[in-house]
Amino acid sequence: MSQPQSRLLHWLTGLLAAAVIGIAPGTGGAATLPTAVDGQPMPSLAPMLTRVTPAVVNISTRTRVQVRDAYFDDPMVRQFFGLPAAPRERVEQSLGSGVIVDAARGYVLTNNHVVGGADDISVTLQDGRTFKGKLIGTDPATDVAVVQIPAKNLQALPLADSTRLQVGDYVVAVGDPFGLGQTVTAGIVSALGRSGLGDTGYQNFIQTDASINPGNSGGALVNLRGELVGINTMIFSPSGGNVGIGFAIPSAITTEVMAQLVAHGKVQRGSLGLQTQAITPRIAQLLKLKDSNGVVVTGVSDDSAAEHAGLQAGDVLTTLNGKPLRSEQELRNAEGLLPLGSTVQLGVLRDGHSREVSATLSVEKLASLDGGQLDPRLSGVRFSDLSESQRSEGLYGVAISAVQPGSRAARAGLSTDDVVIGVGNQRLTGLRMLRGLASVHLRQLVLVVADADGSRYVVVN
Repeated sequence: MSQPQSRLLHWLTGLLAAAVIGIAPGTGGAATLPTAVDGQPMPSLAPMLTRVTPAVVNISTRTRVQVRDAYFDDPMVRQFFGLPAAPRERVEQSLGSGVIVDAARGYVLTNNHVVGGADDISVTLQDGRTFKGKLIGTDPATDVAVVQIPAKNLQALPLADSTRLQVGDYVVAVGDPFGLGQTVTAGIVSALGRSGLGDTGYQNFIQTDASINPGNSGGALVNLRGELVGINTMIFSPSGGNVGIGFAIPSAITTEVMAQLVAHGKVQRGSLGLQTQAITPRIAQLLKLKDSNGVVVTGVSDDSAAEHAGLQAGDVLTTLNGKPLRSEQELRNAEGLLPLGSTVQLGVLRDGHSREVSATLSVEKLASLDGGQLDPRLSGVRFSDLSESQRSEGLYGVAISAVQPGSRAARAGLSTDDVVIGVGNQRLTGLRMLRGLASVHLRQLVLVVADADGSRYVVVN
């Protein structure tokens, strides 16, 4: 047995004996752990946390939500009962956390699901000061949001390079679980690169066993140097509470998303212009493949990065930036998480021959149409086809990319980022079908519209 091991065993034996008789080793008083063993101070996270905790904030939001009722929303019923024309509302409140990452400009990183759609945002600092938060931008696809507060004397967290994290590294989570107040928990990195969880479109989560609970969302995951490695975002739990499986968005992703939200108010993503499919044993047999690794290309968009790289339907993509490509999700993550203009290296198998091609992520070119060309009642509305990322999430229909204030459509309740999924009782698949339905000159124009809160009917007169 080595000398350090012998000292540790000696101390543990003394501690156990002291616990039996109810005193601390080396003392004659109350049972407390020693501050030092053989002259060596006991390790503590306290010095690091004194630098970290002032940068972690509490975020509370208020959101006014219209209360819809299939019976009482009917104009005839409202008139009969003498109900007011204005829809009823309720106020929803929620709590979460955030991290100050730019003290000079007052920028706070948090989750989209904490502040997205909120009418009022309040940010409370550790020192008790509370400020009204200004929403700079949100990105639902990564669940990242940036809020700005008009505060001075802030303390920000330095950002670490999360790509250097390893499974087994020690991490600490700081947030406000269940509204109890600022709370610190510790654990390790349990896994890296987790995906296929929740509803966010692009995922590359850090998994940790540091306790994360409701209210921790948007809080900090830091390393032992007190540097931000991730934004806590969700848990996996059958009970709703912590079971040792929590997830954080890596700082490498939040840094890129934040830069775009600050510069543009939204994230500009690149696209390869590929439609792909997982390789099943049946497809592997048809393509005479040795295994089911990779994804098969089923379509290439015109004038896209994939077309310029020479990719064709039937190609099998086997590697991505030198690493085996295992799923469509991995390819989609590369499109959504890499900056616009990034070059992607793809391993391609075609007719039994392997090669490597380079493709540069470019802005996805989506067909669009002025609503006034379809029907005068839709003047001021700009429709566009759904992006590949939206289609891969299971959405269908056409997107509303712009609505002119004061137009008929705006007064009827249409807004930017709505998705029209139907006209009357006809399910809508794209712009081509919308043109066909509009050419019928419908007497009553009823659109079925989907948004983050669900679907609704909109009558445009």
